[in-house]
Amino acid sequence: MVKEKLPYSQSALILGILSIFTACCCYGIVGVILGFIGLNKAKKAIAIHEENPDLYDGINNANTGKITSIIGIVFGIIAIVYLVYILSSGQYEVMMEQYQEIIEEQMQ
Repeated sequence: MVKEKLPYSQSALILGILSIFTACCCYGIVGVILGFIGLNKAKKAIAIHEENPDLYDGINNANTGKITSIIGIVFGIIAIVYLVYILSSGQYEVMMEQYQEIIEEQMQ
């Protein structure tokens, strides 16, 4: 018997990977959002697989998507907490001035 692809498993995996990437690049907000969407899709895929385990193939993608979504959520929350700390402590302006100096040095 040919097994079908598990619905939601591949999208959960893709969203989990994107959540890790965007948590590191976009101040964590996009990563947390994509992580929660990926986690939701992974839970749907696992529930579908548990109903008919002989019918579907691809539970590894769903499990990996669940793990990467959780990692992306954690990284995103850490990035958001760091951003809030930087903004509340007043170091954001100092950090931006240092970045401007580095960019000006590189342009010369």
